[in-house]
Amino acid sequence: MTIAFVGGTHRTVPLLLRERLAFSAEQAAEALRRFRSRFPGREVVLLSTCNRVELYTAGESQSPPPADQLVSFLAECRGIDAGLLEPVLTPQQDEDVVRHLLSVASGLDSMVLGEPQIVSQVKQAWALARQNDACGPLTGEMFEAALRTAKRVATETGLGRERLSIPSVAVADFARGVFERFDDKRVLLIGAGKMARETLRYLREAGARDIIVINRTAERADQLAKSLGGRPGRFDDLAAELAAADLVVSTTGAPEPVVTPTVFARAEADRQGRPLVVLDLAVPRDFDPRIGDRPGVWLYSIDDLGSACDANRRSRQREMPAAVAIVEEETRRFMGDLHHRSTAPVIEQLRAGWSETGEAELDRLFRRLPNLDDTARLEIRQAFDRYAAKMLHPPLASLRNESHSGPPHGLLDALRRLFDLKE
Repeated sequence: MTIAFVGGTHRTVPLLLRERLAFSAEQAAEALRRFRSRFPGREVVLLSTCNRVELYTAGESQSPPPADQLVSFLAECRGIDAGLLEPVLTPQQDEDVVRHLLSVASGLDSMVLGEPQIVSQVKQAWALARQNDACGPLTGEMFEAALRTAKRVATETGLGRERLSIPSVAVADFARGVFERFDDKRVLLIGAGKMARETLRYLREAGARDIIVINRTAERADQLAKSLGGRPGRFDDLAAELAAADLVVSTTGAPEPVVTPTVFARAEADRQGRPLVVLDLAVPRDFDPRIGDRPGVWLYSIDDLGSACDANRRSRQREMPAAVAIVEEETRRFMGDLHHRSTAPVIEQLRAGWSETGEAELDRLFRRLPNLDDTARLEIRQAFDRYAAKMLHPPLASLRNESHSGPPHGLLDALRRLFDLKE
């Protein structure tokens, strides 16, 4: 009964090679089917994300393939020279595999510590393996343990509660500090770069629906608006758009402020005192800082958001010991259960031997006492069963306790010799 693994992450596999090694859902499904055909009797789950590709295998009656065969298998599936993968894919076995998977699912091995997306990716990988009849009891229990551990880390620690990216902090910490909801707010996005796209995505997830995108290059504003469900506006209408907006996100690369006090004054007259949140994510700043002194205006710069990210990062780091302790506890729990499963054949032999001996003695006793009625026979049989259970309890309890400390090979061998049990 063995668990094995090979895999690489953003820490070990260069980006260009990681891109070639990545599996789409269809490619992963085909790889799972190919694996089961080539290595019958083994279980397998393939986890492939933008930052990692990991192959988890297990076997009860047959051991998983050796690491070099697993590396060659991944290389073959993606048309890559195995010699390129051998230095960057790490093999692991048994307890190390379990601890690694539990850490991965809990976000402890992610590029962004505690990021929540990975647990859904782990769940999807396991679901895909089930759909393709690739997993089994060992991998099933291991992935169940991983999801249980991830839930414990999320609920019992603050590891995933603090946001680390500028856009997520901007929306969740700063904008939500003023507005309870976004579905009834008008959002103005100034700029159409990567930061604008990510911030708009967070706003959409938070419920924003009325979104205007303006950019000096109208074509880029139109593309971003279409891709994320907004509407393009005209840069020349900046003052009017500022007057209509409840929330402004500005991410241009302009060398000087795009919104000066003069420009804002033209918009302010039409705002009638409505609150305005401005998330100025540009460097240099798009909004003149004096605008933040105007009544009803909450102006946050990239420095404000960056400080919040740094504080959140430090907060997450403080939660690491508690999260690691949960992973270690769940790893010991899983390995204890796994080792106890390995004792099942010996336990079955012990019980079968005692049962067979007991039945023989009962038959002999009942032949010598033919006048016993059914009630008496039942009482005697139950007494024999209780006696057998009490006699078996100490060795079985010892097996169970020994399993939590590691494979109970020594005790199993001793029991086989004492009771003349066969392999």
